[in-house]
Formats: sequence, structure tokens, C-alpha cells
Amino acid sequence: MVLEKLGSTLKSGIKKISNAIFVDKKLIDAIIKDIQKSLIEADVNIELVFALTQKIKKIAYDESIQNIDKKEQLVKLIHDEILQILGGDQKELKLPKKASIMFLGLYGAGKTTTIAKLGKYYAKRGRKVALLGLDTQRPAAMEQLQQMADKAKLPAFIESKEDAKKNKKLTHTKRSLEVIKQHKKDLTKYDLILIDTAGRDGLNKELIKEIKTLDKATKPTHRLLVMPADVGQAAKTQADEFQKALSIDGVIITRMDGTSKAGGALTACAETKAPVFFIGVGEQIHEIETFNPESFIQRLLGMGDLQALLEHVKSATDETQTQRIEDRLKEGKFTLLDLYSQLEQMNKMGSMDKLVGMIPGMSAAKVPKDALDKQEAKMKNWKSAISSMTEDEIENPEILEKQTTRIQRIAKGSGTTTTEIRELLKQYKLLKEMMGMQSGMADGEIDQKMMQKMAKKFKGKMKF
Repeated sequence: MVLEKLGSTLKSGIKKISNAIFVDKKLIDAIIKDIQKSLIEADVNIELVFALTQKIKKIAYDESIQNIDKKEQLVKLIHDEILQILGGDQKELKLPKKASIMFLGLYGAGKTTTIAKLGKYYAKRGRKVALLGLDTQRPAAMEQLQQMADKAKLPAFIESKEDAKKNKKLTHTKRSLEVIKQHKKDLTKYDLILIDTAGRDGLNKELIKEIKTLDKATKPTHRLLVMPADVGQAAKTQADEFQKALSIDGVIITRMDGTSKAGGALTACAETKAPVFFIGVGEQIHEIETFNPESFIQRLLGMGDLQALLEHVKSATDETQTQRIEDRLKEGKFTLLDLYSQLEQMNKMGSMDKLVGMIPGMSAAKVPKDALDKQEAKMKNWKSAISSMTEDEIENPEILEKQTTRIQRIAKGSGTTTTEIRELLKQYKLLKEMMGMQSGMADGEIDQKMMQKMAKKFKGKMKF
């Protein structure tokens, strides 16, 4: 996960404090040195780093505090101070029933991609979302927004190629106003409008004037600044400038998964009192998360982040497919095709090590990365094997066990082994039986004895 090295250092420091018989100067100096190095490498402001380490020293060197109390106070201090420099007790972004968000930012911040991600995020939560493209300056900006909207399965209202040719003599601002005028009636059908705007290399007078004009024309309920994590401490200047010029409501930080300097962007925003509402954690359309400093620290410290995991699952899974499988189970049907669709949905959620890091207790368990990689590879092989089967084999996998030549053919055609095919069939049978029991449980058909039998039957057998 992002800031993994910082998380490792904090976990190590807290563990050393908790396990120490005596909290002496040598121990504290070593812990402080490690924390300072990791925070600076994460691009956190040196003044904040110095203030934190001074507070640690103050408690550690205070001889009036008993050793047990001292350990507890130090652990709490490290947690609370990191929480504060990440934004403290932050509130979530609350939108009215009819809302619109204008997205601001410089070139390369990732506005267009973020708009599609956030659109998908809110559409999954019941909002009727539309995207509005007002970036008439950047070549192919409209085309990119349309492509991202298609990926998110959302409508996009943009300047067509014909209109672009017709209005090419107009200024970029006037062209954007024409787009608003053209689609104004259609946009009233939606309860959340996400507005893409043009960027610049820097926040200059021209950009400020353009955004203020568009702001007046669209009257957005919120204005969010989009910044990449790799800007580091420069985020403070950006947030300050946009805040003074355009009165932003908060920030979205993109590319959190691709830089070790994300700490600079997060802490800089906290310093400017510009709340970070969302973070982009990957390239896939669902890889955006609400940013909660407390949950973020829990993940840093290996405690997991169940809320983020649930959001991740909700954003990545196809509710129609899930309902279809539930209906088929009630009818007593569950084929390899259903298993395939489940594997597809798991694949959409991202790498297994990313998901494991969100599960409370699993990060501390230190599941070997190679074990997770093997599991991912195994699921890819299973998908390949299912793709190499006939329709009859998919619908009635029992025939494979009776005719081993079929298994050999599938293995050869999918580049897998017969052992992997047999393991797939074994897991399919167990999963089908287990899901059947769960379906019965939901209908109140399984008593306590049956639940105990179910737990005993599947213990140690499932390998997902």
C-alpha cells in the first residue's frame, strides 16, 4: 500500500515501545531517528517532523511518568500526532439531493479520470450522475471524457466535433459557455453533475477568470481541487492559491499508489485546512476511496481498514451479476460460468496484497507476497481453463470427472495442468455446496446443528 515504509517504521517503533522493559534514552533516540527518516522520505514537512519528535522526547524523558504509563502515552502520542498531521477528525463530503461539483486543477493532475471514477462511485450509491465537459482548450479532452464516461457507464455531455469546428473562432471560455447552454435542459434530469474544466501549467489570471465565469454559469454546489500525490509539499502552495482565488471546498489526491511522497501532499492539505475527501489508489475505474485519516492510520499500522474494503467491494462488484447468482442458487443452479463471473469480479477489485492490507488482522499476519501471487496466478489459470470448456462442460462439470480425456483436452487448450483442473472442480463443488447452505440459511432453513456441520465440513478445505 501507499506509504508502506512509513507504516513499517511506525509499527516497528510502537512494537519496540510496547515490548521494552524500560523506556530509556537509547531506545527513544533510535525510534525517533527511524520515524524522522521515514517521515522525511514520505516528504512530510520538516517542521512537523521536528515538532512530533520533540513531543515524543518530552514524554520519554519525563522521569515523573511511570514506565507503564509512559509506554501507553508514547503509543497514544504517536497515533494522535500522525492523525493530526493527516487532517485530524475529518468530515465526509456531504452532498444535497441535487448537487454539482466543479473539478479544478493544473495540467496532468488527473481531473478527467477522477471525474469518471467519482461518477462511478456515486452511481453505485444510487445517484443519477452525468458528466459535463467544459475543457475546450486541451486537444482530445472531450474525447477522453467520453471514453472514461463509457468505461464508467455514465452519460457525458460534451462539445461535439462539429460544434468544435463551428465555434473554433470563439474563445475557449465562450465555447465552454456554449456547451453549458446546449446541454442545460438535459442536465436537469440528473441529481449529480460532475464538471470537467481546463487546466494550465500554473494558476494564472487567465485560468482564474475562466473558472470564475464558468462557476457563475453553472453555480456548482461544490468545488474540488484535484492534485497528484507526487507534488509533495508543493500541494500546500497549490491548495492555498486555489483557495484564495476560487474558494475550494476540498481536495482529491490522485496517484496515491505510485509515489513515496504522498505524505507531503496529505500533510500539506491538512496544514492549509483544505480537507482531502478522496484519494485515487490505482488505475482502474473503481480505485478511488474516501479519505479518512483515522482509517488511513489504522492501515498504516497494520490494523486494516474494513470501511475501505467494503467501499472497494461495493465499487468493483456488479450488483446485477450478484443478484443473478443469488437467483440461480435459489433455483438450485450454480455452474462454472457463475464461478467464472465471481472470479472476474474478484479480479476487478485489484491485487490480493492490496485487499489483504485492508482486512483487520491480515496485515499483521504477514501473508507472504509470493503466496498471494500464487493465488492470483491460480485464479487466472482457472479462468483460462473455464474459457477452454464447451458449453455442456460449463453447465454440467460433473461429466469431466467421468471422462478424464476432457480434462486433458482442457488443460492442453488453456495452458494449465490436469492437476489444476481437478483442483478447480474440487473447489467448485465445495463452493457450490457452501453457497447452497448459505442460501438456505438466509431463508431460515438451517438450524444451529446444521451450521456446526457446515463449519466442520469446510474447515481447511476452501483455498480461495
